[in-house]
Amino acid sequence: MAKEEFETKLDNAKMVLERLMDPEIALDASIKAYEEGMKELKSAQEMLEKAQLRVEKIRSGDRA
Repeated sequence: MAKEEFETKLDNAKMVLERLMDPEIALDASIKAYEEGMKELKSAQEMLEKAQLRVEKIRSGDRA
């Protein structure tokens, strides 16, 4: 389930990027879209960091 959430967040960020690339986007809309995209990326980054900590914990348990 976490993978789906992670993938969804990346997909959402990609959609935001596509909107930002539209030359017709208004300044206010682009700022709002940028903010939305950054939230998605930050959340995805946090998920990656948690996964990395879990992997490190598993590895350290294997060495003991």
